[in-house]
Amino acid sequence: MADFAALKKKVDELAEREWDIPGIEARIRKMTKSGIPRKKLDPKEMKAKKVEILDRVQRRAEEYNFIFKNCAKGTAMALLEEFGLGNMEIIKALTPFPGVGGTGEICGGITGSLITFGLYFGSDDPLDLSVMNDPKRNPILISQKFMAFFEDAIGHWYCADIIETVILGKRLNPGESDTAMMTFAGEKGFEKCGLPPGMGSRLAAEFIIDSMK
Repeated sequence: MADFAALKKKVDELAEREWDIPGIEARIRKMTKSGIPRKKLDPKEMKAKKVEILDRVQRRAEEYNFIFKNCAKGTAMALLEEFGLGNMEIIKALTPFPGVGGTGEICGGITGSLITFGLYFGSDDPLDLSVMNDPKRNPILISQKFMAFFEDAIGHWYCADIIETVILGKRLNPGESDTAMMTFAGEKGFEKCGLPPGMGSRLAAEFIIDSMK
């Protein structure tokens, strides 16, 4: 069950954080220019450094969300960078995904994570469906379990609900109008909304590391 007192404390910390904007933007520019570096993942090393990796992924998702003003892009960027997956075209494709097209529906902390599961657990051959028969690598089953964990950690799946109960304490869908977006920004909504990408990417990274043999 979500610990709303702890979540509020984290939201307050994000609201007051001093962001290293030049440093964050430099990382993004480097990947935009040169691509996301491929990595040879060592399961033994990943498991040994699990907490360090989870802390880094969470922090970077919070940072990328703040720069992009987009929870889906921030979540995916941190995960793709950490695991050496995908490319910047995928980040571009996630542009309309916060709250699913700004409707206040599924949080980008979820959609950005599910994109990563598809890249990590899915087959490079679109005609190869064998992965669907492996419960430990089936992206659908893993996504369902992840979403249950996400809801337990934050209390909701939907962007509007998270904003109301965790981020701002009132009902506001920033995607519904320019006025709503200005209100959201004025109340440090983009800083505070680092919470769902941070927690979502941390959970997703943990699922990936725990799956490694």
